[in-house]
Amino acid sequence: MKLAIVGFGQAGGKILDKFLEYDQRTSGSDVVRAGIAVNTAKADLMGLEEIPNENRVLIGQSRVKGHGVGADNELGAEVAEEDVDEIQNSIDQVPVHEVDAFLIIAGLGGGTGSGGAPVLAKHLKRIYTEPVYGLGVLPGSDEGGIYTLNAARSFQTFVHEVDNLLVFDNDAWRQTGESVQTGYDEINSKIVKRFGALFGAGEVTSGDEVAESVVDSSEIINTLSGGGVSTVGYARDAVDPVESGGFLSKLTGGRSDSLDNKLDSAQTTNRITSLVRKAALGRLTLPCELEGTERALLVIAGPPAYLNRKGIERGRKWLEEQTGSMEVRGGDYPLSGSGHVAGAVLLSGVTNIPRIKELQQVAVEAQDNIEEIREESGQKFDDLVSDDEDEIESLF
Repeated sequence: MKLAIVGFGQAGGKILDKFLEYDQRTSGSDVVRAGIAVNTAKADLMGLEEIPNENRVLIGQSRVKGHGVGADNELGAEVAEEDVDEIQNSIDQVPVHEVDAFLIIAGLGGGTGSGGAPVLAKHLKRIYTEPVYGLGVLPGSDEGGIYTLNAARSFQTFVHEVDNLLVFDNDAWRQTGESVQTGYDEINSKIVKRFGALFGAGEVTSGDEVAESVVDSSEIINTLSGGGVSTVGYARDAVDPVESGGFLSKLTGGRSDSLDNKLDSAQTTNRITSLVRKAALGRLTLPCELEGTERALLVIAGPPAYLNRKGIERGRKWLEEQTGSMEVRGGDYPLSGSGHVAGAVLLSGVTNIPRIKELQQVAVEAQDNIEEIREESGQKFDDLVSDDEDEIESLF
């Protein structure tokens, strides 16, 4: 799937940087057709490594002088509204006829990304016919109340402005004892590995193996259609790399007689069904209950000899049973020479999400506290004014 990706804010820019790095080091991956980083902080843009300078857009210079919005997502939204034409100028350089969709990546806890990403999504949907997806990163619960409040506000807005909101929850992935920098670098790598495996499916170049059951961009778009929130599961097993058997291999379904002797059909089937279970029941990018999922997509990637149609079909039926959805798609993504068989599961239109309910509750409490603080401050001010008036009256 070909994407035009906009990394909005500090987290969005860093994840886009990782996506570009992933494309360069992963054979056969060509996910990012164009990448643009947008920020209100000049230092954050300067710290990026893979994004060309001409694709780095500094907004809000008249308001914040390149120093960022300081976790103020209302200001972030205002700046994005004011300078959306500057962002559009960079998007005008993107060969949109070559992309399947837009993807806007943003951390939902900060100010620039959480405020500006929904604004840009609304703008792009008004202009283009291609789908506009969001990839929102939720802050950890230990990052502070203002970030939780920002995330709750941004989530509600973002999910309504995009065609589908893919979510990654930092809280479910941060490990104890990690430094902030090390932790986020590792998390960003996990984000890119999972979503890169999903969006990379179906991108076949000349000389590549052709999948038995093709997963292309239309399958991904159909799974994400209908809006809502999505999460991704991922699992992989190491295998011995095997090369294609050439023309004879293609005629016999992707493996030669010698490979058939080495690889037992039941074993490859069981490996795939096991991977599907591990991907769906393991750590999702956003933990949720499988039941009630509206649509799902299963992608199995790896050396062609290890890709078994029966295993994929069993995995797809298992997902149908677990989710209760009749819209479960599945297919394979051959990667000759790979040392792993990997399974990516996209669950779209999920509803039973404890983290979102918790986030919204915390945000409500935080908002109530803000109102109480404002009321208390107002009362203290009124009392102070009243005391001053009494003192003045006593003098006369």
